Amino acid sequence: MKFSSHEDIEAPIEEVFGDVTDFQAFERQALRRGAEVQRVDDLTQPGPGMMWDAAFDLRGKRRDVRIELTRLDPPNGLLAESRSPGMEGRFEVDLVALSRGRTRLSVTLSLEPKTLSARLLVQSMKLARKSLTRRFRKRVADFATELENRHKKATLA
Repeated sequence: MKFSSHEDIEAPIEEVFGDVTDFQAFERQALRRGAEVQRVDDLTQPGPGMMWDAAFDLRGKRRDVRIELTRLDPPNGLLAESRSPGMEGRFEVDLVALSRGRTRLSVTLSLEPKTLSARLLVQSMKLARKSLTRRFRKRVADFATELENRHKKATLA
């Protein structure tokens, strides 16, 4: 199952990349939403090999996931892969400079079930595909708007 979205942001690619790779902010956001997140690597600088263990409730069941940053290509994007007992996922962010002050953000999330119970979960998600796609695109759009507003504040200050 695959979700994708893209948004154009009125900010330079370097600033958008900086916000997209603010991993601590994403950790805090996940914690506020009720997930447990713990960084499990020893890297001092952001880069491939960064790993997190996350646990959250989804559809009435506790899910444990290991997330690994497998590609970091400044300022063009990143790739994170996740593994749980029954499912694998890929989260890809691509950035393209449309001009000096405008960037296109493309986000793709792919899920691949590996067990029967994971296939059932994905099948139920496919039944709700329209609403899940709408929610995914809204989250990406909200993130893009937040980045744009942050950039506008910084240039005015």
